[in-house]
Amino acid sequence: MNFDEARAQFPVLDRLAYLNAGSMGPLARATVDAMVARQRVDLEQGRGGKPYIDEMLALRSRVRAGLGHVIGVPAENVALTSSTTEGCNIVLAGLRLGPDDEVVTTDTEHFGLLGPLQASRARVRVARVRALPPERALEPILAEIGPKTRLVALSHVSWQTGNVLPVEELREETTLPVLVDGAQTAGAVAVDASRYDFYTVSGQKWLCGPDSTGALYVRDPEQLDVALPTYFSQTAYDETGAYTPKAGAARFDFGWIPTASLAGVEAALGTVPHWAYHHSVEIAARCWALLAERAQVITAPGQATLVSFAARGDASTEAARMHELGVIVRDMPGTGWLRASCGWWTSDGDLERLISALSHA
Repeated sequence: MNFDEARAQFPVLDRLAYLNAGSMGPLARATVDAMVARQRVDLEQGRGGKPYIDEMLALRSRVRAGLGHVIGVPAENVALTSSTTEGCNIVLAGLRLGPDDEVVTTDTEHFGLLGPLQASRARVRVARVRALPPERALEPILAEIGPKTRLVALSHVSWQTGNVLPVEELREETTLPVLVDGAQTAGAVAVDASRYDFYTVSGQKWLCGPDSTGALYVRDPEQLDVALPTYFSQTAYDETGAYTPKAGAARFDFGWIPTASLAGVEAALGTVPHWAYHHSVEIAARCWALLAERAQVITAPGQATLVSFAARGDASTEAARMHELGVIVRDMPGTGWLRASCGWWTSDGDLERLISALSHA
């Protein structure tokens, strides 16, 4: 499948320069068709009986394996979730942290991670890295680690700056568990999550899947408590609620996921061409170079697929103005920045429209 054929899967790209997969990716025809077809089956045949349950379980199994493949891990280590936020909540609740424990994070995290950290009861120590170049981020994080640290939790790529955080170096420098928020990497760039203890996936962003889908990688499921059990956590239970957990990370599964959503994720995974990651990195580099000629670019060169830059005026007003011109970017709250998300479907024409919209300010 060549670039034009792959891009043609997304009708929205016929009208818009859609540069917002860091929030919500575009939907492909095949994804929506699969969801509609699944709902049509449910409409006509009902949502019960052994064939229905068997197909639902088979869909969960295929999606689990597909999401595991995206981040380079075995299916048995993948839990199905509704979001990265839920993945973080599963981990933080399962670690059973108390007020005498500490967790280290950074000052450039999304609330999807920060909220679960605050709910954990542990003391949260924040490394100041947002204003630093990526190559200088490791030392401040290590400086916050102490004898009471139970977990290091941070993004692989900052949703604000677009910079890659030193998750690989942290894995080498500490024996502590590492929770990685992979919302801005899974489906955007090549990932090997197997080196980390926990890694979250957002299905609706770079994977271009349906809303409220995602995954959580757990390297050693036996070492994490099931603090938020669902019907899918168990293989058997008694009248007291005592139960036998499922093998592997499936014990952490979010509850019911609509069959249409599962079908949509499966279809979305099938739309990705073999050259996707290579193109994403290349087009992001071109975006960075074009913006650097016209604006203050916040993202360091050579990062991932997000490029943040300073708005010339109020960022939210500027994002709304560009939307009217058919260019969809995200304003970063409280920063004065705009953010362009460059996916494997992004074209040079999209970048030209972005630059043209900026020039009309």
